[in-house]
Amino acid sequence: MAEINKEPGKLLFGKVLTPQGLIEHGVIAVSGEQIHYAGEAAWLPEVYAHWPASGEASEDLLIPGFVDVHVHGGAGHDFMYSDAESLNTITKFHSTQGTTTMLATTMTASKTAIDQVFAEINAYRATEMPYTQIAGMHLEGPFISPKWSGAQNPEHIVLANIEWLEQWENDYPGMIRQVTLAPEREGALEAILWLRKHGITAALGHTDASFEEVIAAADAGLNQAVHMFNAMTPLHHRKPGAAGAVMFDKRIRAEIIADGIHVHPAAISLVANLKKDNNLLLITDAMSATGLSDGEYTIGDLPVLVQNGIATLKDNPAALAGSTLTMIRGFRYLIQEVGLSLEEASRAASLTPAISIGMERSIGTLEAGKRGDILRLDAELNLRGVWIGGRPSTI
Repeated sequence: MAEINKEPGKLLFGKVLTPQGLIEHGVIAVSGEQIHYAGEAAWLPEVYAHWPASGEASEDLLIPGFVDVHVHGGAGHDFMYSDAESLNTITKFHSTQGTTTMLATTMTASKTAIDQVFAEINAYRATEMPYTQIAGMHLEGPFISPKWSGAQNPEHIVLANIEWLEQWENDYPGMIRQVTLAPEREGALEAILWLRKHGITAALGHTDASFEEVIAAADAGLNQAVHMFNAMTPLHHRKPGAAGAVMFDKRIRAEIIADGIHVHPAAISLVANLKKDNNLLLITDAMSATGLSDGEYTIGDLPVLVQNGIATLKDNPAALAGSTLTMIRGFRYLIQEVGLSLEEASRAASLTPAISIGMERSIGTLEAGKRGDILRLDAELNLRGVWIGGRPSTI
């Protein structure tokens, strides 16, 4: 093993959550942007000698940075209307909430509007990206069902269009990481086949699909479901619907918004028990109001009213319009309200979303060779420190 870097900030002591379990007296050594070592401090005498004499840091938890694959914005900004300044604002805010990697998530909009988001995100990704790293894009629509549009503008809903997907992939190779569509619609199965051929997550959402239609889509390669239970045909004991199909089929991962508003904790627990082995993803579905006070905002081009932290369409209060959730709050909710273990919640917040976007070899766990995306939490799971690519980030 090469010499350990003992500079301040390069050695992080505490209870380290590794793929092998929680190490009580652990250390993470960071070299450049990468983790050089994550494990027992006692195995490295030259490192253990630096264990904090006061013991102050030894009770803290060190866990992998969060990966949010479904987030629309925050701190007053929306990815649909992004430029370098607004992208810095969004990513800086979410970095203070423990998100170290994210997908810029679009809304159902005109192709021209989505083209513009591609151009802005592409230009931003060519820069240093000082805060949360944008790994690519999640297209939430426009290939969805008008019957379940939710907070998506029905005026822009279209059938799945492989020509559009091919153009975006050719112009911005590797940028598309996830596409949400309604699998029952004309052309959807062909689009799913195309997406999976290109290594892109094909997710159902805003869908009127039956149980049988979802299973057929999974046969074609459908492998994820967005914001579980929301904007999809519900579970009924004689008509399982899309929700039942997702719970039944082990090939389909399930996103969950763990805010106590979108899904009851008992329902989250049920899905978590069925979606073991890296099939549950914590997401925020955060919109522009996240991090701000109640008031009037927009999601895409639709007006939103936020009251008591709950975002709904201004013209349809029954329709939830994204959320004001952050990953650290959702992580705590999974443990404190749903009853998941630390390891289970960490998988849902970090490793499984990394797998879903094909980045599990570089992020999602604390082990040598992976990017230094690290969170420090106190015993009450409050965030005390964030490192992105080995660099400390302000919280």
